[in-house]
Amino acid sequence: MRIVLLGPPGSGKGTQAARLKDLLKVPHVSTGDLLRAAVKAGTPLGLQAKAAMDAGELVSDELMLSLIEERLGQPDIANGYILDGYPRNLAQAEALDAVLSRIGQPVDKALALTVDEEQIVQRLAKRAAEEGRSDDTEDVVRNRLAVYREQTAPVTGYYAERGLLVEVDGMGDIDEISQRLLDAIR
Repeated sequence: MRIVLLGPPGSGKGTQAARLKDLLKVPHVSTGDLLRAAVKAGTPLGLQAKAAMDAGELVSDELMLSLIEERLGQPDIANGYILDGYPRNLAQAEALDAVLSRIGQPVDKALALTVDEEQIVQRLAKRAAEEGRSDDTEDVVRNRLAVYREQTAPVTGYYAERGLLVEVDGMGDIDEISQRLLDAIR
């Protein structure tokens, strides 16, 4: 099963992707993890990413897509993957589809976790308190949610048009949400 996991910041994508990875026995491909690993390993793509980050720039869509293509070309992906954190906009979704088609790993399902925005603000405020994260203040969270609505939310429409989108209620107990995701896959 080849899955793209979508949802706003704080919706539980990372938590659920880690759980689904174990349940489905497929790799969890996190773009953040890919980026950190490439930089740490000093790969050619990692060196390009590090140069951009050291200059205070965002890593380009092309470079991120190259990292994803490299990762999804590895043998452990043969039985599927869970892609978390990408695509973040329509252009990335279209480019990703082109790459995935070319390497024979097209998306089977796009699962979108839906969570009430006030619940997200509460979740991330709790995480900020527990982990000392400065990027989870209420103002920052609300801004991240606005950016999500504007740039990333349209990606769900992209997958819906292709008949691949399943919206899953991301509210409630972690185990219940995992079960809903599994039900949506089946």
